[in-house]
Amino acid sequence: MTATPRAIELTEIAALAAAEKLASDIVAYDVSDQLAITDAFLLCSGANDRQVRSIVDEVELRLKQAGATLVRREGENEGRGRLLDQHDLEVNV
Repeated sequence: MTATPRAIELTEIAALAAAEKLASDIVAYDVSDQLAITDAFLLCSGANDRQVRSIVDEVELRLKQAGATLVRREGENEGRGRLLDQHDLEVNV
């Protein structure tokens, strides 16, 4: 099984949004064969906490505009990485 067309679309939207905020090391994985909880992971990095917040906010905005529903957002208080769970897609910054 491969990721659904919707998951692929959301992954592309999220990757482009992250790139616009100058995220580095942007990598997407199709995990639909290995996991039942999601179809794709998008991983990317920011140079500092401010950039990470900016990347996360832009990705979340673009996914919302595309009609995706945010299931969970984690990592706000830790000051490091952030997780956005869109059900079909998980974004880790």
